Amino acid sequence: MTWIVGMAGALESFGIVIICCSATMLTAFSMSAIATNGVVPAGGSYFMISRALGPEFGGAVGVLFYLGTSVASSMYIIGAVEILVKYMAPQLDLFGDVFHSYRIYGTGVMIVLAFVVFIGVAFVSKFAALSLACVIISILCIYIGIFVANPDRSVEVCMLGDRLLTQDSVMLNGTMMCTKDVMGPIFHHYCVDQSNTSEACDYFNNPNTEARLVKAIPGMPSGIFSHNLFNRYTEVNKAIGTDSDGDEARGEIVAEITTSFMVLLAIYFPSVTGIMAGSNRSGDLADAQKSIPMGTICAIATTSIVYLTSVLFFAGCIEGDVMRDKYGQSIGGSLLIGKLAWPHEWVIVIGSFLSTLGAGLQSLTGAPRLMQAIAKDGVIPFLRVFSVTSKKGEPVRALLMTCFISELGILVGNLDYVAPIITMFFLMCYGFVNMACALQTLLQTPNWRPRFRFYHWTLSLLGLSLCVVMMFISSWYYALTAMAIAFVIYRYIEYKGAEQEWGDGIRGLAMSAARYSLLRLQSGPPHTKNWRPQLLLLMKLDDKLQPKYPKMVLFASQLKAGKGLVLVNSVLEGEFKDRYPDAQAARQSLINIIKDCGVKGFWDVIISKNVSEGLCQLIQSAGLGGLKHNTVVLGWPYGWRHDANTKSFKTFLDTVRNVEAAKMALLVPKGINQFPDQGVKVRGTIDVWWIVHILYPILVLLYGVVCCQVM
Repeated sequence: MTWIVGMAGALESFGIVIICCSATMLTAFSMSAIATNGVVPAGGSYFMISRALGPEFGGAVGVLFYLGTSVASSMYIIGAVEILVKYMAPQLDLFGDVFHSYRIYGTGVMIVLAFVVFIGVAFVSKFAALSLACVIISILCIYIGIFVANPDRSVEVCMLGDRLLTQDSVMLNGTMMCTKDVMGPIFHHYCVDQSNTSEACDYFNNPNTEARLVKAIPGMPSGIFSHNLFNRYTEVNKAIGTDSDGDEARGEIVAEITTSFMVLLAIYFPSVTGIMAGSNRSGDLADAQKSIPMGTICAIATTSIVYLTSVLFFAGCIEGDVMRDKYGQSIGGSLLIGKLAWPHEWVIVIGSFLSTLGAGLQSLTGAPRLMQAIAKDGVIPFLRVFSVTSKKGEPVRALLMTCFISELGILVGNLDYVAPIITMFFLMCYGFVNMACALQTLLQTPNWRPRFRFYHWTLSLLGLSLCVVMMFISSWYYALTAMAIAFVIYRYIEYKGAEQEWGDGIRGLAMSAARYSLLRLQSGPPHTKNWRPQLLLLMKLDDKLQPKYPKMVLFASQLKAGKGLVLVNSVLEGEFKDRYPDAQAARQSLINIIKDCGVKGFWDVIISKNVSEGLCQLIQSAGLGGLKHNTVVLGWPYGWRHDANTKSFKTFLDTVRNVEAAKMALLVPKGINQFPDQGVKVRGTIDVWWIVHILYPILVLLYGVVCCQVM
């Protein structure tokens, strides 16, 4: 936080915290509404999103949230190891490159925490209480230190002109020599070392370049707040707070990354992403509907107050360049917030170490349970292996997978590279929680009756917009990558055909959209520009209730070129109460043939005492509102000349008369069984016979193999 305030200034830092806390608070309102709308079993946020938006969205967002939670555990572990190696026991850094130490020790800490999680959630809850106590004590010590800070208690740092120097570079025989004396270490670094250029020595010899000791924490009465009001963003390898090239060999503190409002927003946001730690363990809560809203909202309100006041207090009592010194090199590698705290910095060091371990433990506890919930739902088939639990009910396989992902994040080593990844995954999850709440509220679905009343669809839409904007502000390429991953998972679940049906809001939205579209179509007849074949295919069934001419479906799909309407209907003769089971079996046969042919259409089977009457009813009433057929496709009556039963051709003639009376087009394909299969290319001619009868206008009989395509 001190580093962000130093780089962004008090105003922009306050804006960063406001944006992040607003996004989480709005999401908490939406999440509370969803959580109090019904029982929330294991899975927490995934359960809420999937039941509100369907298995496709739920699976996609659930996997992303699981990845974010797993990577978050690596972030907390790296943070704990950073405190250990840099501030508690610097002698543990045996590799020269501190990130190698983070990787080695981080792996060891992750294994220990995984073992603790394996023991059981009860032990994790006890450790969480200890972690919370450390956080509260640390915050109290920081606030006390802010108000007792004064120049007399402050540690001093050395500056040469506008450049902050490391404490080690100005020490000589254990004494700090912040002077321009030719015998001092500063002169040696700038003018004697062979690696330095003449520009470095010229900067040292400039009369305006003064070497001076500065109070690092002068306190609130010093009036330093006005100097820390605005940003001092620094590019990589520049001396912090300046536009000049820096050199670590001279003892100057340089920026390791290029900072900006967007970069700091992405780095800071993971600090407020713990809002779903409780909901992830919803299966372990006694009363999730009561605990999730109260616990989450109170936690966010408390931490928001702490964060916002910390921005103002840090800007008012700490020197700006010292805050921009990310690793405290100017104060001997100590933790700056520890120097501020009262009575001693070790209170903060130990408290920070234990609290980051506790946060990592929470992530390693919640992520496997989230994966287990996704696996048990079966929306992603290859994840079912993670639904297995141990005898104690612990998701061991999911825990091992979580440890593997966490290890990948630990191997990255640098918090600044890990944090933006977590930001994207969490923001997508929060955005979909807001979307789910807004959708359910706007649709006013009958089962949407949350007990939590302090929500509104406008707040949910605002939270959704804020999450999307923050994604692209933070990193547009990370945002597009996260969206691409979600889209791939969504399409995979859709391709596999998610069998779960939860009455989700997406289906409700589709129903509302369909109703609106049908009402629009009902307003008037279609214009000739919008005309396309809307086909009613009258399918004849055999004795086994299977389609007699299945290739008629392929023929119909060619005529509409994948667009327009296709209704595949059949008639069974008999009494409804007797033949209803046969009708259900016949419907399934039609469904299968439509799926096999890859045709987008609708199907139905009716029962009538007379087949001719049933076909007449279909011609009159098939379709809905303005979405009705204008063309009837009828099978050719084979063998009618040799059949003594007049019914074999009378039904056909009656249907032809009914179609003519309805002023619809009629297509009667002959030799349909020779129609080419899907993907088969044929060459030849098409014979079209035009037959005009005195009693009827025009009957178009397609004779032979027809494979024309009408748009």
